[in-house]
Order: sequence, then C-alpha cells, then structure tokens
Amino acid sequence: QARLVESGGGLVEPGGSLRLSCATSEFTLAKSNVGWFRQAPGGEREGISCIPSSTGNTFYADSVKGRFTTSRDNAKNTVYLQMNGLKPEDTAVYYCASTEVVVPCSQITDALTQTIIFGNWGQGTQVTVSS
Repeated sequence: QARLVESGGGLVEPGGSLRLSCATSEFTLAKSNVGWFRQAPGGEREGISCIPSSTGNTFYADSVKGRFTTSRDNAKNTVYLQMNGLKPEDTAVYYCASTEVVVPCSQITDALTQTIIFGNWGQGTQVTVSS
C-alpha cells in the first residue's frame, strides 16, 4: 500500500510546466531523503532527482538538470518537483519515494538502491507532454 501520495500530473504542451507534489500523513518527510523517479512505457525506472534530509546538495540526473527543481516544505510535509521546459521524452509515470537510510542522493540512479533503500513509494502520477 502506497504511503506517499503524488499529485499534479497531467497533459501539457512541449515547453510547458507542471509542479508535482509528494505528501504523506504517516510520517515526517523532513527526516527522509526524498527521490523522484519516472518510468516511461516499456522503459526502465529512472531516478531523476533527490533532495537530502539535511545538509547536502539536491541531485539531478543529466536528463532533467537545469529544467527540474526539487524543493521541500516541511511545514506542509510535502516535497515538490517543479518541471519546466517539458519535452515529449519527459512523458512517463512519475513516482516519489523516501528513505531514512543515510545514503547519498546520487545513488538513486542505481536500481538496487531504488528497490532496497527507498522503502516508501507513492502510486505514481501520469505526466504527458504532447502537442
């Protein structure tokens, strides 16, 4: 059962923007590294961004660097993924996931880390970029 809830997906034209939200009422996200992942039809799950629980830099995959921004609002227990300059190749189901395990955010690109370390997942939200 999903412990995180994503929202904000939808249909947008190329060049447009969307903001995804990741929230939970079950635990405090401020204590967790929170990652954003996506999976396109027929493709593998891709770790695209991760915001650390405390100090450290937010990680972005090369595919989204400069276009996507991850932030958190601890008062709302929510993590956001601001997506600008969207391209058709960004079309995918987007998931957020969290972990309290101390692991570098850059590790989200590793499939084993995704599966074993990130234990709390959302149900996903569809993002479609098309004209």
